[in-house]
Amino acid sequence: MTTTLPATVAFAEVPTPVGTFVLAVTETGLVATGWGSRAGLAPRLGLAEVHDADRTAFAVAELNAYFAGELKTFETPIDWRLMSGSRLRVLQALHRVPYGKAVTYGELARLSGSSVPARGIGSIMGSNPIPIFVPCHRVIAGSGLGGFSGGTGVETKRWLLTHEGYLQPTLLDL
Repeated sequence: MTTTLPATVAFAEVPTPVGTFVLAVTETGLVATGWGSRAGLAPRLGLAEVHDADRTAFAVAELNAYFAGELKTFETPIDWRLMSGSRLRVLQALHRVPYGKAVTYGELARLSGSSVPARGIGSIMGSNPIPIFVPCHRVIAGSGLGGFSGGTGVETKRWLLTHEGYLQPTLLDL
């Protein structure tokens, strides 16, 4: 017996303090997120789009609660279909890094039990299809914040880590 993966995706565009954030949800769970509009996500998923606000409602509510400072642990189911092998192991280990904490690229490599070197971890973070819910902003370099490809780059990463209490606010945040 073969298992067939869900064939449709519903999108929601959510205004946040770090820009418009798009959620893509299959019958299984959240498959992709990102900044901008669904037009940027839809082509790489290759799934038929459905308009189903009920399907995206839980993820939207959790995202809004996160930005309101009321949610520390996402419970939205994740559809891991876009990942496999070491990349999947690394992102699943990252998914377990708690709110308000950060790990270095090397620590995440060890947590994942993979043989991916720290530089490879950085590449996986840059191509994470589910930022914020799979919190690549919580991965830092041993010498500082490191890079970030989401939103407006490192400034978005700094904002998210400050929001979670990992970093102290600067005078610019006051």
